[in-house]
Amino acid sequence: MMVLYDGSFEGFLTLIYDVYYESLHVSSIVKKMPETLVFERFYEVFSDEKKAQKVLEAIQKHFTKEQQRTIFHTLLCDTRAYETALLEYIRIGFKNRNALQNINNPNLFYIHNLEKELFCLVHKMYGFTRFEELEEKTLYSKIETKFNIVPFLGEHFCKRLGNIPFIIHDVKRSLVFIKNDDMREIRTIASFETPAYSSDEEKFKTLWKSFFKAAAVKERFNPKLQQSWVPLIYRTYMYEFDM
Repeated sequence: MMVLYDGSFEGFLTLIYDVYYESLHVSSIVKKMPETLVFERFYEVFSDEKKAQKVLEAIQKHFTKEQQRTIFHTLLCDTRAYETALLEYIRIGFKNRNALQNINNPNLFYIHNLEKELFCLVHKMYGFTRFEELEEKTLYSKIETKFNIVPFLGEHFCKRLGNIPFIIHDVKRSLVFIKNDDMREIRTIASFETPAYSSDEEKFKTLWKSFFKAAAVKERFNPKLQQSWVPLIYRTYMYEFDM
């Protein structure tokens, strides 16, 4: 049976509830109904806060903290079809959480590697994230990444930037992490106007570009090697490459 859900965290927890209590035999999980559906039964999941809360409480009770983090991390890999593998991970965990160490199971192996890929991206973006100063001295960063890593970047820069207010804007997902004296939270936004930058921002950019250029050794310039270390996909908002 094909199962359709809305792609949200709450929706996936509701899906788990329905699979258990409706005894569904799931063949595939999709976020969008295929244009053609030949001889395939489907079940549509409607997000339900009460069902989702029950499943969340059960996960917190039966899974270790590390396993709970793995579930959350997998849900952040929103550009991958992780649902079937994660459903199997949770099924196995409810039966015997010690069995989750068995990476000979292809679904567990997939979840394990997906989490590693997420951590690799997070590690890179700690260094590749660029901030610009707004008029009110808030630092503003735009990102477009393969996975939803806004929670990781937000927590990281809360520690790195101290009391400096900042905004991290995931353009692709319409998410912002906002940190100032009054709040520290992630919000979904319908639209976001281009902010006004401070009068010093262009000076900072010019200085950074000058340093980037001066630090390079002309005789050792190797675009191919540079691209392997900083792939083009990460350079959209790295203004030192906009020479």
